[in-house]
Amino acid sequence: MSNAAALFARWRVRVGYVLAVFVLWFARPTPRSVIVGAIVGVLGLCIRAYAAGYLHKQSVLTVTGPYAYTRNPLYLGSAVLAFGAGIATRSWISATILVVYFAIVYAVVMRREESELFLQHGEAFKAYAAAVPLFFPRMTPMKLDGTSAGSFSLAQYKKNHEYEAAVGFLLLLLVFLLKWHFWPV
Repeated sequence: MSNAAALFARWRVRVGYVLAVFVLWFARPTPRSVIVGAIVGVLGLCIRAYAAGYLHKQSVLTVTGPYAYTRNPLYLGSAVLAFGAGIATRSWISATILVVYFAIVYAVVMRREESELFLQHGEAFKAYAAAVPLFFPRMTPMKLDGTSAGSFSLAQYKKNHEYEAAVGFLLLLLVFLLKWHFWPV
């Protein structure tokens, strides 16, 4: 990883914490906005969970399951999750902060990961990248010659610690409900 990429990786989380304070400050949640945001967010969590059950980080190039539709289903799920959080805030300022942060951070992260995957998997990744879009999914699954079907694995889901995203999202919704309860609009 280059120095610039390492610096970005380190600071993106710290910047995220600072922005989270502003998101919470401008948030005007209501029970209804939190419920609607939660419904959208659960869809994002499901996408992430499905992807995590296929993903074998650093060991193989995952091209089956949701990875046959988009090269970044985890980040697609995160985008839906962020959209759900934005709805829960009931604030266009908070939602804009979330969308802009997500777009900038994940655009950089996806490109960096692409470079790493190309270095690790070479022509196999090049063929995969030519057939499957970076972010927005294809309508039909891609099938590369010589790839196994692969299947979802609950053990792999657990190994990837994907349950942490669900816990984090639930805590965020709880914070929004507490804000509504103690500082109603």
